[in-house]
Amino acid sequence: MKTEILPANIESIAVAVQILARGGLVAFPTDTVYGVGAHGFSPEAIERLYIAKERPEEKAIPLLIAKREDLSLVSKEVPEMAWRLIERFWPGGLTLVLPKAPGLPDILCAGGDSVAVRMPDHPIALALIEAVGVPLATTSANISGHPSPVMAEEVQRELEGRIELILDGGRCPGGISSTVLDLTMEPPTILRLGPVSKEEIEVLLSGEQ
Repeated sequence: MKTEILPANIESIAVAVQILARGGLVAFPTDTVYGVGAHGFSPEAIERLYIAKERPEEKAIPLLIAKREDLSLVSKEVPEMAWRLIERFWPGGLTLVLPKAPGLPDILCAGGDSVAVRMPDHPIALALIEAVGVPLATTSANISGHPSPVMAEEVQRELEGRIELILDGGRCPGGISSTVLDLTMEPPTILRLGPVSKEEIEVLLSGEQ
């Protein structure tokens, strides 16, 4: 399989939708780094994503959504503190770990009871997710353990022949992976630091403005 690279536009997004709908893999820019996505409700597509990235299956894959209302599709319970964080940091570089909704593929969540979810602040990513009509299982578009790519050419070097399409939207503005905050733990725990700082989260959760 040869990986195609297309400039990100309305026409190429339509091509990407067709690929994703039939279980294929597409890389695209986000506000943080380039991600590679699969249909978020297809176990077969998600399995392909693990294989393409050589990602250990004990590592769950986050979901990207295009609008806050879609949280009800992926999480069975959204605590009040999550809505405060969403109001401040979405769309943007904060991934929230929440109780997963019934029916999410086990492979997506690595057999666990939680799911990581984010709304990216990038027009191409949002347009693609909206056009597909379902959340996308998305992780950085690289071989697992390698540096996260910020350019389409970097994605091609990593995943050529492993995925169907790369949407080239230029350099990602952020350059670092999102902050991950686990709200299923007490107290909430930062699993990875990124663009949203520990101090910003602590100030918001404490109620200070």
